[in-house]
Amino acid sequence: MNLHIRPYTEKDIPAILAIINDNILHSTSLYDYEPRTLEKQTALLAEKSAKNFPVIIAEMDGEIAGFGMYGEFRFRDAYRFTVEHSVYVSSAFKGKGVGGQLLQSLIELAKKQGLHTMIGVIDAENTESILFHEKYGFKTVGVIKESGFKFGRWLDSVFMQRML
Repeated sequence: MNLHIRPYTEKDIPAILAIINDNILHSTSLYDYEPRTLEKQTALLAEKSAKNFPVIIAEMDGEIAGFGMYGEFRFRDAYRFTVEHSVYVSSAFKGKGVGGQLLQSLIELAKKQGLHTMIGVIDAENTESILFHEKYGFKTVGVIKESGFKFGRWLDSVFMQRML
């Protein structure tokens, strides 16, 4: 299989939306309750681009296999060298190295932009994602207990960090 990482374009937004909404509805990867609309997702991606934050696509054999991005961690000037990232892979492409290629590409882009650290916020039940991040040099730096409520239960948020 041929995997290609590239910047997103507007034609990718429906595929991005499908991946996001699948995660909203069936996982604790996102703490959203309601699926996003095309308009809302388009606006979120446009905001990332306007702030010079990357949104990248993993394309495998002509299909959108996943996407990744990063953006502001916090909104104060002193945090401008720290970003929070997200990587999402279509369920049809999990286990094929897509997530790793996306994360490695985001790390390289962050280095090129002169950033200092990347943060991942992961649901504590998502041990697969925690182990995945550890593989790419992220360390757990904190846990916020019962910070989210979804699917009828309280969820803990694991903060993971990688120094660039």
